[in-house]
Amino acid sequence: MAKQQSRQQGITLRGSAEIVAEFFSYGINSILYQRGIYPPETFTHVQKYGLTMLVTADSELKNYLNNVVGQLKEWLAECSVQRLVVVISSKETSEVLERWQFDIECDKTAKDENAPREKSQKAIQDEIKSVIRQITATVTFLPLLETTCAFDLLVYTDKDLEVPEKWEESGPQFIANSEEVRLRSFTTTIHKVSSMVAYKKESFP
Repeated sequence: MAKQQSRQQGITLRGSAEIVAEFFSYGINSILYQRGIYPPETFTHVQKYGLTMLVTADSELKNYLNNVVGQLKEWLAECSVQRLVVVISSKETSEVLERWQFDIECDKTAKDENAPREKSQKAIQDEIKSVIRQITATVTFLPLLETTCAFDLLVYTDKDLEVPEKWEESGPQFIANSEEVRLRSFTTTIHKVSSMVAYKKESFP
């Protein structure tokens, strides 16, 4: 029993992968809501990280995100994913307007460890809460998206990784003439996630 308890308090590679994948699920939902990619009435309130979060109630989008996050969790547990990017582009012109980039560093020595790492769930959740708060606060400085937009998810993995059939190769979808803002990072001691958002500079006549 004591052994079981200590396992819950420490961080294992699989436990870390679950924490990070869950963050991406809430983080992506938050971006889609904050940037108005889907109508606000298609989101529902949930409590997470001591915050009121908004998650999609749209069944098609929910299934898509669940599939992506489920696959991400596997790759995180294998330390074979390096970056997740949420790309927001104009539906009309396909021009990329925003690029939310999450860089993932994984301590691969965790693969060979039997003992969990020492870091409390609360400490990790507090760090994640700060990142989510920043995502929410970005609406104060990001330019208004004045056109109907769509989003894409790009996942950067190790070159030799076998990619599921439904996934396709993509270019990096950079923004021409962009501004960048670094957001906070968080770490589980096994995975470290650093965030930034790039957006198109407003061009004045």
